[in-house]
Amino acid sequence: MTRLLACFLSACFGLALSAHSAAASATLDELLARPSSPAGVVFEIVDRDPGALELALPWVKQAAQRLKARHPGLPMALVTHGNEMFALQSGKRAGNEGIHQIAESLSRDEGIPVHVCETYAGRRGLAAEDFPAYVDVAPEGPAQIRNYEALDYVRLVVPRAAVLKAR
Repeated sequence: MTRLLACFLSACFGLALSAHSAAASATLDELLARPSSPAGVVFEIVDRDPGALELALPWVKQAAQRLKARHPGLPMALVTHGNEMFALQSGKRAGNEGIHQIAESLSRDEGIPVHVCETYAGRRGLAAEDFPAYVDVAPEGPAQIRNYEALDYVRLVVPRAAVLKAR
């Protein structure tokens, strides 16, 4: 009986989290169509493709420009926490100059913090020092997104590289 109750409560909690996540996310078109600005937008990139940032970061940069034109002063942030985030290591800048330039521009010029996941980095033997200063190494990518959502930021999931390639 205790096990059944625990399973039931776990399922209810999972549904509540799913409902919260669904309510807290939007598409770029939905955000652009809003008559008023949300409190903020957090872009989420999570992809199995290690080269995904080559397509995802230009998409984020263009989306951020469109959002700022529609909603001036809109605070934004970026969290990347899949295989793609490892291209942002300091030691990989030479092979990924374009994405490092965009990430640095987003962070320094656009005021959009760029976060990677320390937990996932740690699984690969990496530490915060392995990333450049313009990349914030957050303790946990999903928790960083939830922190922004707690501030009423809307999550905008960046399309996966395979989808962006097909466009």
